[in-house]
Amino acid sequence: MRPRLQLLDDALVGRILDEARDVLAKLGVEIHNDGVLALLADHGASVDRATQRARIPGPLVDKALATAPKAIRLFDVLGNQTHDLSGTNVHFTPGSAAILVLDSATGTMRKPATADYVRYVKVVSGLPNIAAQSTALIPAEVSEKIQDSYRLFLSLLYGEKPVVTGAFTIESFGVMRDMQLAVRGRAQALRDKPLTVFSCCPTSPLKWSDVTSQNLVDCAEAGIPTELISMPLSGFMAPVTLVGTLVAHAAETLSGYVIGQLAAPAAPIVWGGSPAVFDIRYETTPMGAIETMMVDCAYNEIGKRLGLPTQAYISLSDAKLLDAQAGLESGMGAVLAALSGINSISGPGMLDFESCQSLEKLVLDDTICGMALRLVRGIEPREDFPAVPHFEELLRDGHLLIADHTLRHLRSEIVFPGPVIDRANRSRWQEEGGLTLGERARREVERLLGSYKPSRLPAETARELVRLMEVEARRAGMEALPAREA
Repeated sequence: MRPRLQLLDDALVGRILDEARDVLAKLGVEIHNDGVLALLADHGASVDRATQRARIPGPLVDKALATAPKAIRLFDVLGNQTHDLSGTNVHFTPGSAAILVLDSATGTMRKPATADYVRYVKVVSGLPNIAAQSTALIPAEVSEKIQDSYRLFLSLLYGEKPVVTGAFTIESFGVMRDMQLAVRGRAQALRDKPLTVFSCCPTSPLKWSDVTSQNLVDCAEAGIPTELISMPLSGFMAPVTLVGTLVAHAAETLSGYVIGQLAAPAAPIVWGGSPAVFDIRYETTPMGAIETMMVDCAYNEIGKRLGLPTQAYISLSDAKLLDAQAGLESGMGAVLAALSGINSISGPGMLDFESCQSLEKLVLDDTICGMALRLVRGIEPREDFPAVPHFEELLRDGHLLIADHTLRHLRSEIVFPGPVIDRANRSRWQEEGGLTLGERARREVERLLGSYKPSRLPAETARELVRLMEVEARRAGMEALPAREA
């Protein structure tokens, strides 16, 4: 039996969806994109050009949900399937778009550079419980005009895992699509074996910018999966109640499904988000708050009620260092998300309200993710019955350390964490240096960097990626790309 978490009953899920549909029909969404407004108007939405607001009737929502895929697969750069975003399958991904990195040498946060991003990709390549890359850091030494495409470029050049990413401008989408085409070779091959997921974020309350709505349309038309990242803030940009926040999230996310499915029926879209409660004491949006995690798990239930793949920003922390708070919040989030069956869990490595990425925290979080994945495998008999023969052997030999039953099932039944987690007795811990968690994490980062194996991306594909990126850099006014290795 797979253990699971449930926060909403069927009647409440139904009422939340009904209220969200009512909000869309009566209040609608504000959309700052004339082409998207025209698309909605052509299919029966009531569009007020003066206010840029589109009221979306229920039948249009039903039509979008009917054509939205119920499962999305992702593939690595070599064409091997890595993800099945459906049912209760769980996959972990680092958090995205951090503007700071925690420098392990100084213990302070600073702006990331290209070398930090390359180190990050190399570390992620060696983490067994992190299924995808994300464009996790924003290198500060390149032009803002190419910070989105540059991150994808580095991920595809150095890593093999699929990438959760996103475009910051309308213009950037073209080169980011072309990079994926360079890897796959043909447009149909990219549709058949998608390599990335693009995050598309409505603005709360009930608004789509020109950039994000166009990104959604462009991805849909290219067959590139998107995840809709609605971000209502309880008590600030959404009702203070968790149910009210779920209504806001559902309305914004449904509007994204309508836009994407009208642009290209059967476009692959994920029911995702990054909502949070609002802490009025500090004017912050705590991602580690239990209520934030509850909203994430609850909107996942709503997405699953609709039969859709789901995503959430969860398993991250608001702490500023790799400390007890970081472990507490990330660990709780990973376990709750896994029990909820969220298909794509974004967050490992993140600190400080989604603004900072830490490689040391990422290697710790990989262990947390492994524990959560073990939890959801549950408990099942493995040649345990009849029990008498096992106990006869135990009484005869005094232990079962080398019993055939132990050797067959030890590694599948018990997860042994890596060196970041200390399980030695005190004397052995002292003999081995008495290392703190931070010291063990730094050692593991260095071990992973030392054992990194270059991507098996064909050399001609790598050269084409470099060419595309150099052209894009020149368009942004840069004479050359930064050195990629420190």
